Amino acid sequence: MLCFCACQSGGAALHPVILVPGSGGNQLEGRLTAKYKPPSWLCSREVAPGCCGRGWFRLWFDPSVLLAPFTKCFAHRMTLHYDPEKDDYYNAPGVETRVPHFGSTRSLLYMDPHLKHVTAYMGPLVDSLCRIGYVDGQTLFGAPYDFRYGLAADGHPSRVGTKFLGDLRDLVERASASNGGMPVILLSHSLGGLFVLEFLRRNPPSWRRKYVRHFIALSAPWGGSVEEMLTFASGYTLGVPLVDPLIVRGEQRSSESNLWLLPNPVVFESTRPLVISSSNVSYTAKDMSQFLTDIGFPEGVGPYKSRIVPLTERLSMAAPGVPVTCIVGSGVRTPETLFYDQDRGFDGQPEVVYGDGDGTVNMVSLLGLERLWKDETGQELKVIKLPEVSHTSILKERGALEKIMEEISYLNFHDKKAIASS
Repeated sequence: MLCFCACQSGGAALHPVILVPGSGGNQLEGRLTAKYKPPSWLCSREVAPGCCGRGWFRLWFDPSVLLAPFTKCFAHRMTLHYDPEKDDYYNAPGVETRVPHFGSTRSLLYMDPHLKHVTAYMGPLVDSLCRIGYVDGQTLFGAPYDFRYGLAADGHPSRVGTKFLGDLRDLVERASASNGGMPVILLSHSLGGLFVLEFLRRNPPSWRRKYVRHFIALSAPWGGSVEEMLTFASGYTLGVPLVDPLIVRGEQRSSESNLWLLPNPVVFESTRPLVISSSNVSYTAKDMSQFLTDIGFPEGVGPYKSRIVPLTERLSMAAPGVPVTCIVGSGVRTPETLFYDQDRGFDGQPEVVYGDGDGTVNMVSLLGLERLWKDETGQELKVIKLPEVSHTSILKERGALEKIMEEISYLNFHDKKAIASS
């Protein structure tokens, strides 16, 4: 039974663990100022559910998003705006956001404190860490972030994402210092893995060797996913039946991090069709700019080509020099090719041909580093496949949790044994 313990008791010295969630994997709070212009009276500060007067409210996740009239309010507030002159992304005018409880696991356990078991995210993982001796705020830490924002290639501003990397560095150093100088274990899920890999790349090798013992990436979409093309083309509601995907499509297209998750030609075969349109036009991983234009999102082409492409092209050169373990699910039906009919085109949901993966990320992407880094000398990389484990069940399924704990326990035991014999 899930208990989502607060980890109140500790044990022997352990490598501190820092959890970095995936997209939508932590709570996000919002506040509406006088500059906010609601799209309808239902979206005003006083009327919309979850908005307590003019103070901070939980923007993600709130159950009101499932109610059609309020889905539009949610999408309007979550939408980002790219400013070509400043070359960066910003909230909608009048919308302020903040990430609660940075440094703690509190905002990662579940998305809604009133629906803990229904919206559980990293709660079961945290419970498992508690059982092997980890304590929240002492040896266990959380690094939540505004998952709508991403990172950009060198030479381009990325105000929110860059600040997160700075906060993460401070947290790593603080966690290590408070645990006798023990280097940390970075444990990420999904999109969090892309952030961590880029975080390591942007810090000097000497810093990495001193502060990072190991990087464990769960379900990391190293090369993006075909499902992300579905999100951009038609909108995606995670299978929730009450939500019209077209209502949230604009908000999903505006997300900087979603551009980062489109299939990367460095990982996906550049000649393999991933989407076939109603007019029989095929799009491969190297056709993303044309794909964005043809689905009616030409404004996404500029930031994709200038900010994202250079970021993804260097994946093969991003080996961080610290040990990396990738734990991935496999054997789950995962969208591999999308076929759109002539009736509704990209406004309709496609016929899907499935392949191997974790249900969200394609296997070629999950195993991307294994191929790209096979000739990297000095880079330790271990890949663990978990049959029939999905993208999110890796955080909940007993066998998956046992394997994750086994890897962390081995690192702690191995290092203690090495110290004792020295």
